[in-house]
Amino acid sequence: MANVMQVLPELEGDEQLFVQGILKDLDDAKAQQFALSYRARRRDPQIILLTTLVGLIGIAGIQRFLIDQIGMGVVYLLTGGLCAVGTIVDAINYKKLAFEYNSKQAQQIIAMLRSAM
Repeated sequence: MANVMQVLPELEGDEQLFVQGILKDLDDAKAQQFALSYRARRRDPQIILLTTLVGLIGIAGIQRFLIDQIGMGVVYLLTGGLCAVGTIVDAINYKKLAFEYNSKQAQQIIAMLRSAM
């Protein structure tokens, strides 16, 4: 069983618990493979927050493009972040947006690793 703090020390809170649950059945080699792939795909919540704040003063929707919600990104872009209300909501919920995206990425990576076993 791999220790999430050894493999991905940058994780915190719910994301750390989620990844620990995923890593519990993996050996150290597979955990390292997971960590490499996850680091490449993972979105840092602070980046989501920064791009959301950019949307308040400039181009709205960048954060939605970063988390692969292209349709919502276009809507935000064309409507000024849904008249700034959607952008403000995203600024409040930036950790949730990042966690949802990251958990989907983690599940995809683990599915690939398990199918390769």
